[in-house]
Amino acid sequence: MNHAATHLTPPPARPDLHFGTRAPPVISVTTLAGISGLVRHAFGEKILRHAKQAVMLDFELIENHECFVPQALMTDFLWEIERRSGGVNLGLFSAPHLSLTTYGRWGEYVLAADSLGEALTRAASSLGYHSTGDRMTLSVEAGVARASYFNATRGRRGYVHVASGTAVVLLSILRAYLGPGFLPAWIELDIPRPVAAAPFEDVYQCPVVFGTNAVSVCIDARLLERRADGRHQPRLLTVEDVERAIFEPAGLGNFLGVVVAHIHAQVQAGSVSIDSTARALDTSVRTLQRVLRRDSGSDFRELVNVIRMRRAKELLAGTRASITEIAMEFGYSSPANFARAFRNAAGLAPHEYRLSLGSSRGRPPESLPRGGPDA
Repeated sequence: MNHAATHLTPPPARPDLHFGTRAPPVISVTTLAGISGLVRHAFGEKILRHAKQAVMLDFELIENHECFVPQALMTDFLWEIERRSGGVNLGLFSAPHLSLTTYGRWGEYVLAADSLGEALTRAASSLGYHSTGDRMTLSVEAGVARASYFNATRGRRGYVHVASGTAVVLLSILRAYLGPGFLPAWIELDIPRPVAAAPFEDVYQCPVVFGTNAVSVCIDARLLERRADGRHQPRLLTVEDVERAIFEPAGLGNFLGVVVAHIHAQVQAGSVSIDSTARALDTSVRTLQRVLRRDSGSDFRELVNVIRMRRAKELLAGTRASITEIAMEFGYSSPANFARAFRNAAGLAPHEYRLSLGSSRGRPPESLPRGGPDA
């Protein structure tokens, strides 16, 4: 591969973060894997609880799931922790715990590459399976390779944590191939130079340039050819494996797809709220309902019921969980209430649906209301 000619995607224009019917950028919740526990240990349960309440979503319950939330919700969560903990930079504070290895099947796919250059190329070309609205490039000039990440939430409150954490995750890709002690030539951050810049260089152990147009790590271009050593054995994974493993992000390119993804995240967390969804999308409940009715022909409650019932079918088909356990998963007050709701939606009681699976294998899943993605 000729890395000198590689420039996978041009740097994007600054994204429009104002709410409209356009889909807001979303990101996999695996990005926050371990952060809640770290905050609890370092700053206490009260700060973590208040941050969760402020964004109306318990990230800790879903951080290892392959589901998506609006990126603005993630930055708001980080900002809430920042302001309640005395201004700590979570990206730097969490550095020892941040790694692409916690990013689910997409992270596995990137690190399954034979060489560092291929891994960075994979990350850039398949980024849509991790987030939307973000861009990544790999370029080589004058013997220097620059891996750059353009975050969609740049400029939002809480973004400083995203920027500093992004640099750490990029470093984790390099170190998978170059060894855990590898240090880049320098790092670039797309945030203003802080009053105290020394902590950044202390964490990254290299010079840091501020005020750039992306988060970048810069290394000797010859290192792109470095292949995995004995510590890192690539797996046989394809991008199709990623596509099969997680929610197809093509559906996240429209407003309804983002609403569905956020409801999925709330369903898995055990509590669904229209107020939480409207807040995550930076809009009002009234506007959310109007757009849903126009784009899907359904209101929020109807959409939640469809998603819950689809999830219930998945649990009935794919697990040995009891009807009581599944009812508790969805927050029903009793198994009877869950069974009644399921029968109304599916035409069968939950145990009857399980019995019918032997004759319905291979039947395509029930689709969402008009305009929804086929998750």
